[in-house]
Amino acid sequence: MARTVVVAVGGNALLAPGEQGTYEQQRANAAAMAVSICALLDAGWRVVVVHGNGPQVGNLAIQQEMGRGEVPEMPLFSLGAMTEGQLGSLIAIALYGACGRRHRIAALLSHVIVDLDDPAFELPTKPIGPFFSEDAATRLAETRGWDITEDSGRGFRRVVASPVPKGFVEIEAIRCLLDAGHVVVTGGGGGIPVGRRGDVWDGVDAVIDKDYAAAELAHQLQAAALVLITGVDAVQLDFGKQTQRRLTWMDSEEAERHLTAGQFPAGSMGPKVSAAVRFVERGSGRVAVISTPELVVDTLGNTDPANESVGTRIFHGDSRQGALA
Repeated sequence: MARTVVVAVGGNALLAPGEQGTYEQQRANAAAMAVSICALLDAGWRVVVVHGNGPQVGNLAIQQEMGRGEVPEMPLFSLGAMTEGQLGSLIAIALYGACGRRHRIAALLSHVIVDLDDPAFELPTKPIGPFFSEDAATRLAETRGWDITEDSGRGFRRVVASPVPKGFVEIEAIRCLLDAGHVVVTGGGGGIPVGRRGDVWDGVDAVIDKDYAAAELAHQLQAAALVLITGVDAVQLDFGKQTQRRLTWMDSEEAERHLTAGQFPAGSMGPKVSAAVRFVERGSGRVAVISTPELVVDTLGNTDPANESVGTRIFHGDSRQGALA
C-alpha cells in the first residue's frame, strides 16, 4: 500500500504579503501550490492536505463587524467553518486543475477536539487577520476589545486562543476517503474547534494551529510523513544573523535543544518544528519535512545529510532509521 503523507499549507501561502486577498489572487497562489502536491501524488504518496486560515478568518471577522448593523455576527468557530469551506473548495479546484483526471479530490469539513480547560484560553497567541501599524492596533484594542501582539517584525495583528488539538471527530470518514483513493482536503484552519459540554460536542471560540492539527491528524492516520510548507527552503539556525546556517538533517532531540535555546520563535518557525517533533516522537520510522512547495518531493527522498539543496528533514531522536524512510 502507498505511504500516506499529511501536507500542511499555511493560510499565508494562499494570501501572500502585500496582496489584498482577492479571490483571483488566492486562486493563483493555490494553483502554484497544487503543482507540488500533484508531484507528491505522482511520486506514489497518498496525500491529505491541511490548510491554515489565519489571514482569511481575521478578514472575515472584520467583515462581520462592519456588517453587524445589517446582519447578526457569527461566533469565531463558525467563521472558521466558513473559511474551511471557502479554502477547501479553492484548494480542491486548484488540485483538479493541476492534476487533471489523474486523481480524485474530496474536501471535508472537520471538527477538532480541544480541552475546554486548556490554558491557551487564558493567553491568546494565534495571529489572525491583516497586519496593522502600532497606532491602528492600539485603537482596535481599545475600541473592539481585541488582544493585539507584534508579529515577527512585520506589524501588529489580532491574536486569539489556540488550544492544543486532541483528535479529529471525523477521523473515520477521512480514513475511508483516503482508502478509497481520494486526496483529502480537511482540517482547514486547524479544524473547527469543539469541546465536550455534557453529552454533546459544542463549538469553541478559538483558532487551532494548523501545523499542530496536521501533526495530530498524521498521527491518527499512522502516516509515514508530515510535510509543513513554509516560505523558506529550510530551517535556519541564527536566522537573520551573520552566523545564519541551514539545517537539512535534524533528529528530534537536536530540534528540542534548539527550541529550548530560543532558535525558533513562536511567531515563525517554532510551531512547525514543535509539530514535527510531536509527530516523529509518537511513532518509529516517521519523518517530518519543513520546506517550500518546490522542494518537498526532493526533501522527502533525500538520504544525504550533506545535501544543502533540499529542505529540512526531522526524524526520531533514538535512531536515524527515520531519516532513511
